[in-house]
Amino acid sequence: MIHSHDLIKKRILVVGSNGMLGQRIITYLSKKPKVELLASSAEEFSYDGNTAYAIVDLCRKESVKNVIYDFFPDVIINTAAFTNVDLCETEREIAWKVNVRGVEYLAETARIIDAHLIHLSTDYVFDGKNGPYSENSKPRPISYYGRTKLASENVIRLNGALHTIIRTNVLYGPVKMGRPDFVKWVVTNLRENKEIRIVTDQINNPTYIDDIVQAIDKIIDYKKQGIFNIGGAELLSRYDFTVRIADFFNLNKDLIKPIITADLKQPAPRPLKSGLVTLKAETMLGYKPHKIDDSFLKIKQELNL
Repeated sequence: MIHSHDLIKKRILVVGSNGMLGQRIITYLSKKPKVELLASSAEEFSYDGNTAYAIVDLCRKESVKNVIYDFFPDVIINTAAFTNVDLCETEREIAWKVNVRGVEYLAETARIIDAHLIHLSTDYVFDGKNGPYSENSKPRPISYYGRTKLASENVIRLNGALHTIIRTNVLYGPVKMGRPDFVKWVVTNLRENKEIRIVTDQINNPTYIDDIVQAIDKIIDYKKQGIFNIGGAELLSRYDFTVRIADFFNLNKDLIKPIITADLKQPAPRPLKSGLVTLKAETMLGYKPHKIDDSFLKIKQELNL
């Protein structure tokens, strides 16, 4: 006997579906039974297979409302953001429109239709003075990007929609379209015998994108709300992470030149001693991040690196 609830499909809207994480979420969810999927982002984009697609302009409330009301999702996953940290310092208006106002439109509309909003945030909400940080650590952003991302978390909370906020840091993993991730960038440059300058004073636990996808899947299944840190299993400097890439792919480590963040003279300050404690996600979601070398192996196989 077939029960009616066995036939009910979960309708999931992915906003920012053309980004690195968005693409990965679509790939994963499109293979799941009982999921009806709508991909959306700001520009024209086409997916393999038969995933429905809609253009959404986060800066326009009507655009956001129309896409959501037309599809009426059970879950909205927001991976869209203005993420160029240095450009955020000068392009403040557009950064605020996308990262805060757009999120406000999503949250308002989600609340009206009782959808569960899953929103991606960042360790840049912290100052990077004494990481790694837990979900209870006090945010203190030091860049305009960080301020917009903290403001996005606050507008969601104030709005009263069902919500989950995922904070993550230093995403990497195989990307089909768009710019290469950090791993592929390092491999490509070192194979071409190019020197790369990498900072020794930024500490994180780099996050393999498939680990975030798994966490999102669990959050949807368990209907978990609140803030969850999602990050990698190991805390290390960007320089050490780069050396690990070179070791795994048998590349020349002498081409990796250690520098400090101040040498880069970037417009936006960076949190240095950062990283995210993932104990809550491990306990409540059964979250298990890949070991770094295992994630490199998967990237190598998928991209034929």
